[in-house]
Amino acid sequence: MTDSFLQILIVLLAGISLIVVLTAKLRLHPFFALLIASFVVGLGVQLPVMEVVNTMKEGFGNILRSLGFMILLGTALGVILERNGSTGVMANYILAKIGRRYPALAMSVTGFIVGLPIFCDSGFIVLSGLNSTLAKRTGTPLVIMAVSMATGLYSVHCLIPPHPGAAAAAGLIGVSYGKLIMVGILVAIPAMLAAYFYTSFAGKKFVFEASVEKPDERINQRATPPSVFNSFLPVLLPIILIATKSILSTNISLVAKVFAVLGDPVIALSVGVILALLSSRSGKGREINLWLQESAEKAGGILVIIGGGGAFGAVLAATKIGQHMGAVLPLAGMGILFPFLLTFVLKTAQGSSTVAIITAASIIQPLLPALGFITPDQKLLCVLSMGAGSMMISHANDAYFWVIAKFERIEMPAMLKVYSVATLIMGLISLLMVYLLSFFM
Repeated sequence: MTDSFLQILIVLLAGISLIVVLTAKLRLHPFFALLIASFVVGLGVQLPVMEVVNTMKEGFGNILRSLGFMILLGTALGVILERNGSTGVMANYILAKIGRRYPALAMSVTGFIVGLPIFCDSGFIVLSGLNSTLAKRTGTPLVIMAVSMATGLYSVHCLIPPHPGAAAAAGLIGVSYGKLIMVGILVAIPAMLAAYFYTSFAGKKFVFEASVEKPDERINQRATPPSVFNSFLPVLLPIILIATKSILSTNISLVAKVFAVLGDPVIALSVGVILALLSSRSGKGREINLWLQESAEKAGGILVIIGGGGAFGAVLAATKIGQHMGAVLPLAGMGILFPFLLTFVLKTAQGSSTVAIITAASIIQPLLPALGFITPDQKLLCVLSMGAGSMMISHANDAYFWVIAKFERIEMPAMLKVYSVATLIMGLISLLMVYLLSFFM
């Protein structure tokens, strides 16, 4: 092991440890933690101060250039669907189709579909009243209902754009968003089902009184909700457009050229936002302006974290850590296991799936050749393995953990034994799916 490699390794570990301590222990905003870590790593390997600053600026700008519009539009779509009542319409429709015989499965599927455009914590808050009421009507233990819905939301949050972690990783690694959505759904479905079956078994030991929470006051309760078709359309059409563009990417026909435009994530999500606004039957101009303002403010907080991850990744690339580690460590033999384990450790240590996968992607990006991730499909598997790692383990340092516990009044032992273990199972099942897909890609 050379002295230069040992120095870089020590500095890298110091940077990662600093991010974990600052975010998990001191509760510092992740952007500033990533900013400080960028300086620590850059100066630690003796890069000139202005080179570190310029590298950070370049990394920050590059990642926002590729992701900024998509994150903002995806956030806007989620907020509008929350506020105009579309999420409740979708939930009731799924419940009616699956039947009250399987209420927990209905809520899991609802979480999965509603979670495609909506962040998991927001989706859980919006659906929690319906979840609690259904638990009381059907006599299903509340912990089963709550965790089934929570893991349905969580499965897509960790794996599929436009959720910020998956989107940022795809941007950093260089993966097609359309293909990541299609293959990510294939990975997320078994993860969701595995969590549902485990929760249905483990949750029987914990019986609580179902609490019916007040509806979210931010939702216009007087508004006439959209129809079922108009509720689902803004969610599904952008996914279909993006996926179709990916499928027709090698085609040169006129249809392929049309979908090359419509399937661009920015265009596709813009279509979804417009459809969601048009379906807001009773939404007044002032209300719609407030929805859009809220989405812009919410997206801003996410974008600065992603930008910080881009800056950190650019500094890591400037240290040439990939060349050094590839020459010393047998990374090629680890394959998808290395990004999975790295993201898993970061997630478990500091709590945020988004911060974990962005940080991991920043570290992995310069290591891609050494790890053997060269082709587009190999890079796709790398991103999915990081998504799997970012699922586990959600526990007391994860804000989403407390959203579930507080909104449904679930005690800590049940949360740890049912929800936390379910996230562990989800991560392992997702990794298994990625491994199986590697034989076909």
